[in-house]
Amino acid sequence: MRLCSIASGSSGNCVYVGSDATHLLIDAGISAKRIEEGAAALGIKLSELDGIFVTHEHSDHINGLGVLARKYGIPIYGTAGTIAAVRQTASLGKIDESLFHYVKADEKYIVKDMSLYPIRTSHDAAEPVAYRISHGRQRAAVITDLGCYNDYTVECLRDLDILYLEANHDVRMLQVGPYPYYLKQRILSERGHLSNEAAGRLLSRVLHDGMQAVVLGHLSKENNLPELAYESVRVEVTMSDTPYNGSDFPLYVAKRSEVSQMIEI
Repeated sequence: MRLCSIASGSSGNCVYVGSDATHLLIDAGISAKRIEEGAAALGIKLSELDGIFVTHEHSDHINGLGVLARKYGIPIYGTAGTIAAVRQTASLGKIDESLFHYVKADEKYIVKDMSLYPIRTSHDAAEPVAYRISHGRQRAAVITDLGCYNDYTVECLRDLDILYLEANHDVRMLQVGPYPYYLKQRILSERGHLSNEAAGRLLSRVLHDGMQAVVLGHLSKENNLPELAYESVRVEVTMSDTPYNGSDFPLYVAKRSEVSQMIEI
C-alpha cells in the first residue's frame, strides 16, 4: 500500500492511496490541473483512477471534482448527505449521476484489491466521514475535519500502519489571529477542527509498535506552522501516559501546495 498527500490544508486537500492494482483519491479539493500534475509526479495517470472517496462537501475537499468527473468518468463515493450537498454545489457544474456511489459509515466497501471503511466524524458538514483503508494485512486511515473525537474514533484507528491525521491549528495562534470571532468559535467547536494538542492526544491513544508512519495534515495557513504542529504533537505523545516517546515513530507534515513524500508499506 502507498499513501501520498498531493495537497493539504485549508486551501485544498487531496490524498492518494493505492496499490499496484488500485488507485484512489481521498478528496479532490484543488483544481483538476493540479491533481493531474500531482498524480503525474507519482507516475499515475488519472485515467487509471478507480475512484474518488469524498469526506464531505466543503470546497477545500471537492473543488476539482466536477472537472475530474467529466474528463475521466471517475466514480465518486460519498455518504448520501455528502452527495446531496455536492449535487447542490453549482460551481462544480454538471456531474453524471451514474458516477455517484453511496457509502454508509461503518460498512465496508471493496474497490478491486482495496477495502474502505467510512468512519463518522464530528464536523459542520452534511454527513462527514473519514476513511480507513485496507490492502491485505496493510492498514491506513485518512482522518481530518473533526472538532472532537471519542472512543468510537479511537477504536476505528486501532492497529494502523499509516495514519494521516489532522493537526489544523495552534489554539493560541488562532485566538490572537486575524479571523473574526464567529470563525474562531466555529474552528474551536466540537464540529470544527483538531488542534495540534488534540491531534497529539488522539495519536497517543492509537500508537502501537507496528505504526510505520504518521502524517499530519490539513494545517491552517493562518493559525499554524509545520514546525509547531510537528513539535506540539511530539510533546503531547511524550507527555502522555503511554509507553511511547515523541521520537519513537516517523512523523511527517504534509505540504500545503506540493506533493509530499510517498509513504509505502
